[in-house]
Amino acid sequence: MPVEVTWWGHATCTVQDSGIRVLTDPLFARRLAHLRRRRGALPPPEAWRADVTLVSHLHADHLHVPSLARLAPGTRLLVPRGAPRAVPGLRRLTRLSVTEVVPGDEVTVGDLRIRVVPAWHDGRRLPLGPRRSPALGYVVEGEGRTYFAGDTGLFDGMAEAVGPVDAALLPVGGWGPHLGEEHLDAGRAAQALARLAPRSAVPVHYGTYWPIGMDAVRPHEFHAPGDEFVRLAALHAPGVAVHRLGHGESVLLEAAR
Repeated sequence: MPVEVTWWGHATCTVQDSGIRVLTDPLFARRLAHLRRRRGALPPPEAWRADVTLVSHLHADHLHVPSLARLAPGTRLLVPRGAPRAVPGLRRLTRLSVTEVVPGDEVTVGDLRIRVVPAWHDGRRLPLGPRRSPALGYVVEGEGRTYFAGDTGLFDGMAEAVGPVDAALLPVGGWGPHLGEEHLDAGRAAQALARLAPRSAVPVHYGTYWPIGMDAVRPHEFHAPGDEFVRLAALHAPGVAVHRLGHGESVLLEAAR
């Protein structure tokens, strides 16, 4: 049975596997601080439906409390350890079932096993939060094995930490003209793809939000990462099928097992 992946924009995806809807890093805002949504319509209410929601780290474009507040009562929510202490608004979402996790943890939801894996990224709540919460990735295992990387740079032992996967949802850009080493740009994401060796990949975390007033500043940094990742993936990992989705588009991914 295939796994369906829908990209709603930025790092927000729905993964449907074994009859379970998994939502990643929901961000349903037109504007967030200095960022505005420049491409793709706001996700419809359908996107708010989830059996379990995964939050990769505490940055406001990944842990967005107003978006989490739209989830239905009883929705499972996995967050990095220490998140409720660092983000007071999260403690007010009493209708959700919140579980704090760290790398190495496993959570079962229906017929799914969700493995928590490490990421190399600043996991604190910026700009002043203490460095107490890890940045995370997740592997959703059911009919398929789908890796959601959150935000991460390349790190030693990445493939071993993540394990065998059928599909990888990899960040390939950001929301500004400069990305540090703790991010994957298109080139580093293609290298990660070569290490992970999944059957398929979907680029995310690009081409959705852009800082106000920066429309004319290096616009290729906003528009190009998806196509650049497709090009570089063909060089570094030619056996991987890359699906560059538009906002709101879905793809069915066949599992290897």
